[in-house]
Amino acid sequence: MAWKETITVLKLMVVVAVAAVAAAAETTSSEVEVVRSVAQQQEQKHRNAYATMMYMGTPRDYEFYVATRVMLRSLRKLHVDADLIVIASLDVPLRWVRAMEQEDGAKVMRVENLNNPYKKQSNFDWRFMLTMNKIYVWSLVEYDRVVMLDSDNIFLQNTDELFQCGQFCAVFINPCIFHTGLFVLQPSMEVFRDMVRELENERENPDGADQGFIGSYFPDLLDRPMFHPPANGTLLNGTFRLPLGYQMDASYYYLKLRWSVPCGPNSVITFPSAPWLKPWYWWSWPVLPLGISWHERRRHTLGYGEEMGAVLLQAVMYVGLLLVTRLSRANMSKLWYRRVDKSNALIQMALRIVAVWSIIAAYVVPFFLIPCTIHPLLGWALYLLASFALSSVSINAFLLPPLPVLVPWVGIFGVLLVMAFPWYPDGIVRAISVFGYAFLCAPFLWASIVRVRTCLRNSFEKEAFFPRLGESTIPLSGINKLC
Repeated sequence: MAWKETITVLKLMVVVAVAAVAAAAETTSSEVEVVRSVAQQQEQKHRNAYATMMYMGTPRDYEFYVATRVMLRSLRKLHVDADLIVIASLDVPLRWVRAMEQEDGAKVMRVENLNNPYKKQSNFDWRFMLTMNKIYVWSLVEYDRVVMLDSDNIFLQNTDELFQCGQFCAVFINPCIFHTGLFVLQPSMEVFRDMVRELENERENPDGADQGFIGSYFPDLLDRPMFHPPANGTLLNGTFRLPLGYQMDASYYYLKLRWSVPCGPNSVITFPSAPWLKPWYWWSWPVLPLGISWHERRRHTLGYGEEMGAVLLQAVMYVGLLLVTRLSRANMSKLWYRRVDKSNALIQMALRIVAVWSIIAAYVVPFFLIPCTIHPLLGWALYLLASFALSSVSINAFLLPPLPVLVPWVGIFGVLLVMAFPWYPDGIVRAISVFGYAFLCAPFLWASIVRVRTCLRNSFEKEAFFPRLGESTIPLSGINKLC
């Protein structure tokens, strides 16, 4: 009997243990589900997104990569309540993709390049060969609204109210054609497939790029009402025009040097100008005053770590060139001048051409050596150092008077000061000041050109004796007197 009771107790213990294990497993499973649910909620907490695109195949791929990262970090710094999406073609380097994902907090969507059937048009610009990839933004159906952006935008403030707009909203910075540098859309696979089909059928496209195609696809936007975000945060339906302040053309700023749009917020500035005057190029400032604003955003977000190595190396090289040129001035001309028969006009002409081109190169070559995306103040300082160092080579090698050769250097420094003057009332006065400065400088520039030509002619034609390498430099004093 005791054995039976013992067996019964053991059975009860086993049942209780199994039940406890089952309960613990159920609790653990429920906890895992809760954690998984929380993770999913955190991952999907943003129902809207800011998106941009990136593709390869242009000479300016790196510049647009830097511009995209600066824009992404600027948006994150504004604490936007949205995901950041980059629609990147498959040939975008993986190290760039990882940097945007891990360092900038963006989600990168890899896509195949869409074929551009308009490349046969006579007015086609090959810079826009792959801009049709922008159509992929309609496939982001996991989001309620998406703001599609070009990388040359400067955000002045948070623009999350754009997510209240309807199925399609865009800004007209051209009186008749809206600008696709910023527009709002409701993703739809039906619209995406239809747009791809229309693209394959070569729908009418006046410019062969994304702007002409999307403008043709939404032809009646000009007649739509203006978007004003509802105060209660509700989503609108339909198509709307966005106020100009959401896509302010930088040229308005250059005209007024200050601007305000009374019909809506002043939120975003765009740069649809010449491609070599984008704000991230160091030479665009002070030609374009807002370039310094873009670089200030980069300085506070991405920084300039990738370019500083090349900048420091070039600075050391130019300082070293100045020192070497100064120390070896007495012997540099011997590398060029030989005992030349005055009747040998061909050699004299060749030497004059070399001298002139060396001066021109001193002011042109630095533009191709300095990293193009560094801060404008650093870029112009390095340019002035480089042009001064290279000019000193021409001065000492050809025994030219320093001041005429350096007149362009002084003129460039002066025009930077005139253009950067911060108290012009508007762009008209600024332009008049620049033209006035150029008018005053023109006689000095012409006089310097005449002086250099005269000095070269005297050196090559009136002086019969040019020492060979290793010979005494005493006879050269007469050349300096002639100059």
